[in-house]
Amino acid sequence: MDAARVDSWLWAIRVYKTRSAATTACRAGHVRVNGDKVKAAQQIRVGDELRIRIAGFDRILIVRQLLVKRVGAPVAALAYEDKTPEREPQAALGLRDRGAGRPTKRERRDIDKLRGRNHDPED
Repeated sequence: MDAARVDSWLWAIRVYKTRSAATTACRAGHVRVNGDKVKAAQQIRVGDELRIRIAGFDRILIVRQLLVKRVGAPVAALAYEDKTPEREPQAALGLRDRGAGRPTKRERRDIDKLRGRNHDPED
């Protein structure tokens, strides 16, 4: 086998839970092969670079092995090389529990301080 469909491969290596989800991502333009937006039936080959947009971030994968059937996670990890750069950790910005009600004045000031918005009238 020298080529495989991009949606089938993304499903087989467990990037997407279903093949239809992979197809939908291709249609939406979230999948690029070697820099070009592709359709779900686009053929990929070993050595191609895929950029997949998931949750607002790009994953960069290099195809190392072609798969068309879904395999276990350890085998799937061998089918690609992950070149995704590390994300810097995001601090939780003043998240409150659902149903906790409106923040008190002190809590609001603490949240503003965390977010870097110090609006003290004394300053």
